[in-house]
Amino acid sequence: MVKINQNYKIKMEKITKSFGDFLALDDVTFNLDFGEVHALLGENGAGKSSLMNVLSGIYAPDRGEISIDGKVVNINGPSDSKFLGVGMVHQHFRLVKSFSALDNIALSINQASYYTEKDNLRHKILKKMDEIGFELDLDNPVGLLSVAEQQRVEILKVLIAGASIIILDEPTAVLTDEESHGFFKIIRSLARSGTSVVLVTHKLKEAKEFSDKISVLRNGKMVDTVIPGELDDEALINLIVGEVFKEKPQLSNNFGEEKLVISDLNLHRTNHAMGLTNINFKIREGEIYGIAGVGGNGQAELSTVLMGLTKLNSGSIKLAGYGDITKFRTDQRRKCGLVYIPADRQKYALAGELSVADNYAVSAILRGDLGSWMGVQKLGKQRSTSEAIQEFDIYGVQRLNQNAALLSGGNAQKLVIAREFSSKPSVVIAHSPSRGLDLKAAAFVHKQLLAARDAGAAVLLLSEDLDEVMLLSDTIGVINRGRITAEFASPADRQKIGKAMVN
Repeated sequence: MVKINQNYKIKMEKITKSFGDFLALDDVTFNLDFGEVHALLGENGAGKSSLMNVLSGIYAPDRGEISIDGKVVNINGPSDSKFLGVGMVHQHFRLVKSFSALDNIALSINQASYYTEKDNLRHKILKKMDEIGFELDLDNPVGLLSVAEQQRVEILKVLIAGASIIILDEPTAVLTDEESHGFFKIIRSLARSGTSVVLVTHKLKEAKEFSDKISVLRNGKMVDTVIPGELDDEALINLIVGEVFKEKPQLSNNFGEEKLVISDLNLHRTNHAMGLTNINFKIREGEIYGIAGVGGNGQAELSTVLMGLTKLNSGSIKLAGYGDITKFRTDQRRKCGLVYIPADRQKYALAGELSVADNYAVSAILRGDLGSWMGVQKLGKQRSTSEAIQEFDIYGVQRLNQNAALLSGGNAQKLVIAREFSSKPSVVIAHSPSRGLDLKAAAFVHKQLLAARDAGAAVLLLSEDLDEVMLLSDTIGVINRGRITAEFASPADRQKIGKAMVN
């Protein structure tokens, strides 16, 4: 247990917040010291983001008190929070997709004239990028950037704004090991200069290595605050989830025939987007082929090409039993058994304003299993959704007609996976499937991918999380600047993979 300091930078005392009948925060007290990096751990839905949303002015607490620099403050909105020196990098980005990265950063800071100060701002951003080790085209519209690149824009917005209190919600979820280390060097430097940092993360190694204190939330309650090194991983996991478990690699020993054959794929670079050059690989039945790489090196383009969402310039995609499917539309590929878990579930996998039932049933409706668009079998839709909620342990669904946007990240991802696996898939394309998920939710996602593989599917896993790629993959390819530059059989050497990712 950490000793009490009466002179904290921030004191949040007895914070309570409910959403209808759901108690998100239950009498939570959280303190942040001057010049401290304080990790906040917990499962999805434990209350981490809710607590930080209270501090950043997005949510108003039902009860409780917040003090900054020893003074009680009223935070009535994000502008109040920003004025008090609080900056938050959200897990789900707050970006104007049609604006450039430079324009988005300019929107987050106060300056007399954007046009007269534009060059100075660009110079300041480029200097910060060089310090961190980020690569980013500042003039590229954000909507054309990869998820990892959009994350970098969010991080730069807060750093450039010069906040004295920085909240980082899963900041390294799509960064490589090297990028993460470079980023945390800057964070530690900021902390030494007096900046206070809250690190919301699911990565135990990250919390233990880079934070000064670790606080754990579970079911909306503060469980404990400890010093890194006081607890080993098992004890810390027990605080987080109430049990101890650890995932281990489960390599396949039952490969079948070649199921998906990718030959000489070429996608010309347009509108600053990453191209693909001579992509070649094969995935067998009962195999997970993992693609490792720094975000923005062609992962998104490859996944959309394979699903027919982006048109190739040349090359072929062949699927066992169907032959060449290169010219097939997306709906035709889905009928061939291809399913897709995109990197950004909120943007591409779910319609947040539609109900949980509508989001789940859409694939079955397309297959004709629940009638047609002209006459959907409502009872069948409700029954199949209820069964999926139970089978996939989807929590937070109080009504089948509630908006999908109300689900936590882990439960939203479970809904996507339940829908995509509602038919027996032949090929699974999964891009960063556990991004931003807690230990148990990530383990559940991994279990479903392994089950699909063991049922004979060919699984393509694209992830910027090298740990995830190494844990699940039977074969590992490395993508760099739109090319597959190396391939390894598992178990593989982490250093060799990391070197291939950045060379």
